[in-house]
Order: sequence, then structure tokens, then C-alpha cells
Amino acid sequence: MNFKQIMKIFFYLIFFSFISLASQEPNEKKLNLIYSGLDTTSIKQHLAFYELYPDSEKGRQALKDAWNIITNENNLKFAINQSLPFSTNFIHALISLVNKQDKKELPILSNEQLLEIEKIGFVLKHKQLKGHRCLDEQEVLKLPYSQIDLARGLFLTEMGTDYQRIRSYEALLDIMALQIMARLPKNASPTQIIYEINYLIFDEMEFRFPPHSTFKENIDKYTFLPSVLDTHQGVCLGVSIIYICLAQRLGLEMEAITPPGHIYVRYRDEHTIINVETTARGIHLDSEEYLSIDTHDLQIRNVKEVIGMAHFNQAAVYWQKKDYQGAYQAYLKAQPYLFHDPLLKEFMGYTLLFINRKEEGEKLLYEIKDSIPSFAMTNSTIANDYFQENIDAEGIKIIFLNSEKERSALLKQKDSIEAVLEKYPHFRAGLIQLAMIWVKLHHHEKALEIFKKYHRLNPSEPEVNYYLAILYFSRLNYTAAWYHLQKSEKFVNSKNYYPKILKELRAQLLIKCPECTQENYYENLYTYR
Repeated sequence: MNFKQIMKIFFYLIFFSFISLASQEPNEKKLNLIYSGLDTTSIKQHLAFYELYPDSEKGRQALKDAWNIITNENNLKFAINQSLPFSTNFIHALISLVNKQDKKELPILSNEQLLEIEKIGFVLKHKQLKGHRCLDEQEVLKLPYSQIDLARGLFLTEMGTDYQRIRSYEALLDIMALQIMARLPKNASPTQIIYEINYLIFDEMEFRFPPHSTFKENIDKYTFLPSVLDTHQGVCLGVSIIYICLAQRLGLEMEAITPPGHIYVRYRDEHTIINVETTARGIHLDSEEYLSIDTHDLQIRNVKEVIGMAHFNQAAVYWQKKDYQGAYQAYLKAQPYLFHDPLLKEFMGYTLLFINRKEEGEKLLYEIKDSIPSFAMTNSTIANDYFQENIDAEGIKIIFLNSEKERSALLKQKDSIEAVLEKYPHFRAGLIQLAMIWVKLHHHEKALEIFKKYHRLNPSEPEVNYYLAILYFSRLNYTAAWYHLQKSEKFVNSKNYYPKILKELRAQLLIKCPECTQENYYENLYTYR
């Protein structure tokens, strides 16, 4: 536990005493004690103290302290000698932003209040971007990504021309950035900036990943910037967006990185890489942890693409509701930001099939069916199987329904996929999903049989060979495990790649059994075929 976490706990212990003190007439000694325990760099704590004791001398001092934190020398040089605007209107606006209750929608500030807050946020770096002056989405789309203000772009694409609401949310982000600046030394290093962003987001404001049961059907709520700021809950994309918005305000260039099905943010220069895992309170994970057998490189997304990804996530909500027309409309909103993205083309293609626009859907799917993304080892088996008549549109729908963790839901999903495979036994994505369901149900023998069926269709598939190696290893059939491990290794090595997951399996196998030779494989095939 670091010093700041200890101080935070200490503050909360003191803060809870406010409740009992507030019901009494606090004496000067008690107020001095509470005031002395405030974090001298925290806008939130000083405004909370003022809100409880606005008529006391210490309460008024706490308000001045909050103002001085916001306008300290690092933040606002032209305002050092400026007196606090003591208007009730301005103070109310500041408190409503900083000490807004979680899960309550941000109050819309008046133009007068916004002008005051925008004035103190003048030094923030995002103000220099052309994108900060955009007044509609079309202006954003015309800009190079290097000039896009991510927050303004996202607000415009979601709120349209509701400028008062847009500016109110921007004011909240500005105050958050000013709070971070107040804790930074002059000429702060990227490491120091990242540390303070992490502290504000995950410790002080307590942004968290939402419970699985709530986010899977409302992923857009935990993706789009206003709702994430209101609830302090966000999926990986939602919190990563806030991180990049704050980094832009602080002048720190950060990258959005998208392994399949995930996103995190990264700082990188010629000497340093700092990965920020936004689903785990900003911890650093080695880049290799995000790679897999099929993912040999990490895809970098620019801020324009990040806006498109927010719409892409929204489409997932419509998929789960089986509203494929709604999903298609969300993809259309994403398209100008992700125009050449193969994954967007693929999912747009599927939704077009589902809404009986077969010719348009097939055109998009044909474009991507044989293309292998630069970060991947293989192409889309689903699109290929569709054109080879190994699956139809209705079968594809089943594959993309969210899988539940509960046993009853898994069994129901298993039955649906088995019905599809009865009609289309060579549907590879269906075979993999069915095998993985059997693994989740702890029926490894059934999973093994399904993976063997897939292997007969495509013996070189590296991921399936890995799963077969794992399953045979668990059954103590080391000869078979070596056979499939080396099949997987042969494929990835042909691409000059050797993932950590295969290295770890090789190390475990060597402990149990010397590596088999090619002759051993064929001599012992009958033991597991």
C-alpha cells in the first residue's frame, strides 16, 4: 500500500466523522483537526469540506485552497494573483462537477459557469487542436487524426449540436486534468503523468469495470464517454477513452492498442513502453501477455478509429437483442472512422445477410474472406465457410450470441450449436465453439472429439493443434501432445513467430517426457487416433 492510498483511507475515516459533526455545531478545534487531515493536493476533499462548513472560517479557507490547487503555478500562470470568483453560481458549478454523485447524470452548466471553467482550463494542451473547435461531426471527419480532440469528436457523434451539454462534460474532463496537473512537478516525466492519471481515475474517482451481468447487454452504456463519466463504470474501451482524453489535455501522446476483443492504452518512446491495462486499475502488463497463437502483433488505433470503435461496440447491443437493422445502422456510423477496417466489413457483411440484403453482404464478405490482417496468423474461417456452403446466415447468428457462464445457459447454447452442426458438420467456427463449451462444462473427452473433427478438416490450424496438445497432455498422452504441439509450432515458426503460450507448454511437456522424434509420432499414432 503506497502513501497516497494510506492517506486516502485516512481521509475517508475523517470524512465519515463529518456526518456526526455536521449534526452538531462543530467547535474550532474539531474543524482544525479535520481540515489538517485533508490532502493538500485534492480539489475534491477541499470542496467537500467547504460544502459541509461553508460559513466557517476553515470552510472558506478550504474553498480558497481548492481554487489555489486548480490555478497553481504549473496550471495557470496568468491566474496566480487572480482572486477566487466567489459568486455562488460559480462555486455551485465547481462543486457539481468535482463532487458529483456517482450514477447521477452531470448537471448542465450555464454559459456563465462554463466560461469561468473554460478560462481556468485554457492552458490544457487539447485546446490547441483544430478538433477542439469543431462544431459538427463532419468537421471532425475532415481532420487528420493528429488534430482530433477525442472528447469533442465523441461528444459530437453522440450528442449532435447540444453544445451546452457537450461543454459541461468537457468542463468535467478539464477539472480532472487540472487536478492531475496540480500533483505533477514541473517538467513531469511520462511515468509521473501516467501514475497521477491512474491515481485519479482508479483510486480517487474509483472507475471500475462493470459486473459481467450488467455490461454484456448494455456495452454501449459502458463505452460512450458521457455515461462512463456519469457512472464511473466502463468496459475496456470506455475507460481507455477517458484515459486518452486526459492524456490529450496533459500533452502526453498515448496509443490505443487493440488485441482481438480488447483495448488498452500505451505510452511508447524509443526507450520506454508503458502499457496501461484499464480493466485492472492501470497496471502494466508485458506486451507479450496480449499476444496469442493467432495474434502475433498488436494493432495500433488512432483517435479517429477510437471514435468508430465506440459505435462498433454499440452494434453489439443490437446483436444481442437480435435487432440486426439497428446493428447495421451502428456500423454505418462507425464506417467513416473505420473505412478500411476488415473486421467492420466482416460484421457489416453479416448484418446485411441477416436483413435480407444478401448481394451487398456477400460483396463485403468476399473482400475479406482470404485476407489475413497484418497482426493475425489466419483469415476468417466463417466468411470462407459461408462461400463454401459450410454454413448459412442463420447458423452464423447462433455463433455470435453471447455465451453465458451458468451451466444451464451453456447447455442451451451447446444444443443450438449442435443443431447447426448437424446440418453443417464442416462449420469450423461452430466446431471450435462447441469444443470450448465442453471444456467449460469439464467434459474434456467430448471436447477432444470435437477438436479431432476440426483437425481432420484443417490439420495445420495452429490454435486447434494447441488445444489438442493441451487435452492430450492432461490425459498423460505425451506422444500425442508432442505431435500436436510441434504441428502448431511448425505453422507459427513459418511466420517467424513463437508465442509465449507455446513456449510454456513445451517447457511443461519436457518435464514430463523427452521430445518425441518424427518417427515416434507415426509409430504411436494408433494410440490416440
